[in-house]
Amino acid sequence: MKSKIKYTDEPMGEPRVIKDFLPPPDQLILKEENVKITIALKKSSIDFFKKEAKKHHTSYQKMIRQIIDYYTSHYKNQKSA
Repeated sequence: MKSKIKYTDEPMGEPRVIKDFLPPPDQLILKEENVKITIALKKSSIDFFKKEAKKHHTSYQKMIRQIIDYYTSHYKNQKSA
């Protein structure tokens, strides 16, 4: 059982305004250009991603896309070095 908070009329000190540092909602949506493709993958690979996606409450397609993006970023950065 939670204990109740008892509020009093004691002074709280001088309030101060804090600058709004959060971006507006339209800047929180990160849209990237995606291209739809058709790809044939092993059933065991898809089964693995579906199982993991279910555990983490996400889409298996999103997980596969993220793996490809990580791979691309890793090797793209190595080539330019």
